[in-house]
This record gives sequence, structure tokens and C-alpha cells, in this order.
Amino acid sequence: MRTTTARRTSSAALGALALVLPLTACGQSATTASAATSTTAPSSADPSSSASVQGGDDAAAAAFKKLEAQYGARLGVHAFDTGSGRAVSYHADERFAYASTHKVFTAAAVLDKYSLKGLGDKSLTVGKDVPVGHSPVTSAHVGQQLTLRELCEAAVRQSDNGADNLLVRDLGGPEKLDAYLEDLGDDVTQMNRYETALTEATPGDKRDTTTPRAFAEDLRAVTLGDALPKPERAQLDDWLDESPTGTELIRAGVPKEWGVGDKSGAARYGTRNDIAVVRPPGKAPLIVTVMSKRKKEDADYDDKLVAEAASVVSDKLS
Repeated sequence: MRTTTARRTSSAALGALALVLPLTACGQSATTASAATSTTAPSSADPSSSASVQGGDDAAAAAFKKLEAQYGARLGVHAFDTGSGRAVSYHADERFAYASTHKVFTAAAVLDKYSLKGLGDKSLTVGKDVPVGHSPVTSAHVGQQLTLRELCEAAVRQSDNGADNLLVRDLGGPEKLDAYLEDLGDDVTQMNRYETALTEATPGDKRDTTTPRAFAEDLRAVTLGDALPKPERAQLDDWLDESPTGTELIRAGVPKEWGVGDKSGAARYGTRNDIAVVRPPGKAPLIVTVMSKRKKEDADYDDKLVAEAASVVSDKLS
């Protein structure tokens, strides 16, 4: 397992790199550009802050606002091209319930703790109380044991709540997963509860919330950075690739020939999220986070909102 110092050094290096990458947007002073491309998310965010797109792209901001009006929802977007440093942000520092998108970081923390080779060496028992909510894999294995590898795959690819809870308990609880993200440089995300309590998503409650910017940087760290060794990164990427739970989300909003590895999430108050590593052919990967929420507790969500927001991103960063 890497040391805390190593991880924080890695995060700082990534941040420094982003600050020197060229921007194609015009009409932006050097000071403004540095602030816009900083990879450190603020510790708090004002939900009423004005919408902005890096480089003053009024067309993108208008497109996101139109989607919000059309779907009656609040959008949060942060996406960037890891090659050029160009970014698109919209309510990027506002808090959203992260829901099941966090499961990619559960798997990353397990890979960090045990290594890829060690995932098959330890198994956890699936008790009858383990499957909760959406648990297609663990519900089929009650009374049996599943390896850490099987549980990670179930949590990431099938969004299995029971598998995620078993893994988080093995790590030492949500506070340990929160500490893992802090080691990556994320002092914004708050991980407090297990599934399915974390899907409560009550407005104004900071528990189990993050920001689009914070989760985008976390996703870059564990999939493209050096937070994990190369074999562990490759395994995590394989679990994310073509995940069946994200078919109608970011993947549906980008060109068909682009590769997408994602983790979706849903919660009360119409919460619908997707975070992804997007790979345009022959180009550097994009990191894309799209989060959404509504005002009523029992509000439905609409996958098309996420897909159309991703389409705006792909148009701006392609």
C-alpha cells in the first residue's frame, strides 16, 4: 500500500501539471486561467454561485441552463481533457449526493490495501442481512463466500449494494474510505454512511456528498494517475469499461466510437449521476462527471438529462 505522503505528492503533481497545460479558450487572463484550471476543489461551495464554463463559454452555459429548465433539475458538471487541460465546469463546486458513484473508490481502496494479487486470497461471507436494495450478486450468494475480487466486480459493474457494504466494512467503515480520498487530496467529499442510507440525499445535509470537481479529480487519480500501481489501475479500468448500469448515461451522450468506462448512481430527490473516463480514438482521455438533483424527495430522475449534458461536454472538448 502506498504511503499517505506518496499519494499527496502524486495529487499535488497532477494539480501542478494541470496548471501548465495550454488552454484553447480565449479572452481569459493568466490569473483567471490558473484559477479555473486548479485541480484543488474548495472545502465549501455556495449552492447559489453563478454558473460558469471555463473560458467564458456562454454557449455551453446556456446549453446547461436550458437542460435544467427542460428537465426541472439542477445540474453539476466538471469535465476536462487530460491532454490539453481544457475544461468545462457548471456548478462544479456545488454539493450533490454521490450515491453509487462512490463504489469505484471503494474498489480502488480495496486494490490499494490488498493489491491485485491479494484480491483472490480473502473471502467474505454473504450473510442473509447483506443484500440491501439493488444487490443482484450478493442476493444470489447468501450463505456463501465471495472473494474480494468478486465483490469489487459486483460493486463496480453491477452496483451491488451488499457487495459495497461488505467491502467498506472490511476497509474499516465509511470513515476509512473518506480517509482514502483525503490521501488523494480530496478534502471536500464526506463519506458517512453505508448503502442504502447514503441515498437519503436530503437538501442541505452534507453527509455522503461531494462536488463534480472533487470526484472528477479523484477519478483521474485512481484511473490515470499514480494513486494505484499500473496493474491495479488496469483492473479498475476493466471493471468500469462498458458497465451495464451506465448504458443510457454519459455513454449515450458521446460519439459511439468513443470508449467509456463509468460508474453510475441514483438517490432520492431525483439524484442521477455518472462519472466516467472517456476515450476519444487517438486522443488523450477525458474525465467527465455529471450530477443532477431535483427538489422533491420522491422526484424521478431522467437518464436523458445526464446523456444530453455529456453531449454538451463532448461537443466542447472534442
